[in-house]
Amino acid sequence: MKAQSKPGSIDELRDLVVLIRRGQADISLGDKALDVLAKLVDAPEQTAVRTISELGDLLAVNASTLTRLAKRLGFAGFNEFQNVFRQAIAGGGRYFYSRQAGRLLAATPGGDGEIAIFERLARETAVNVDGFIAQLEAETLNAAAEMAARARRVRIHGVRQYHAFARFLAYGLGLLRSDVALLEPFQLGVAEGLAQLDRGDLLMVASCAPYTRSIATAAELAAARGLDVIAITDTRASPLVPPATHAFFVPHASSFFSNSMGAYIVFCEGLLNLVARKLGREALAALARREQLIADMRIEMP
Repeated sequence: MKAQSKPGSIDELRDLVVLIRRGQADISLGDKALDVLAKLVDAPEQTAVRTISELGDLLAVNASTLTRLAKRLGFAGFNEFQNVFRQAIAGGGRYFYSRQAGRLLAATPGGDGEIAIFERLARETAVNVDGFIAQLEAETLNAAAEMAARARRVRIHGVRQYHAFARFLAYGLGLLRSDVALLEPFQLGVAEGLAQLDRGDLLMVASCAPYTRSIATAAELAAARGLDVIAITDTRASPLVPPATHAFFVPHASSFFSNSMGAYIVFCEGLLNLVARKLGREALAALARREQLIADMRIEMP
């Protein structure tokens, strides 16, 4: 990449990560360097305020790796690269939530008592929520919600922890419209699930590092068959990004012994609210039909 074409904003850096991942950029990076870049642009506050040594420790790379990355992107050195983040954060407005993240992390309560464990997880989840909110774009959200509302068929795919997320999303979306299901509800396999879908149907996939190979493969095959794909993942270096029509990035770092799901559920609820707003009276009618069935079957206790 020529020096004059270096990215001039965080948005340009984020777009560059996606283009490199899709093989559509004029520059190429190794997998490790691309992963580092994705993590830097997904946490602009910490990239702006931490020293190169601190960032290296946080990302488990040498400081020299960050310097080489900056130069590979067309910057004179890491300081010039970091200035892109500092200027964005100083500008306020859009990156309010990113600035708040550092403050929240610093405010974690001391002690190792039982309640402190819950307090810490709650604060970490708030940081993760702020992290995805800072990256949301109204146009992308609007387009994704329209897809989820209007696609003829919607299938949702997630395994391991994200199987629970997929079930939650499928249940919520199924309250609002018809023909929503998990991709393989009867464990017949991904191939069987995809075979039932046609061009214009929607597949929603979710996974984060360490990524599940079968989820990325399902997304790739769906896109190749002409399906729309919405990915809910963690960074722009995720293998779910290249085949996705739209992708959303939700952090998951916390003191939980596995990947934290709290922010993913918050994102899911927000997206479902947008779909409900898109569907309007149709959503209200669908909810009313569901409530009537629940009453007729006496499912709920008085």
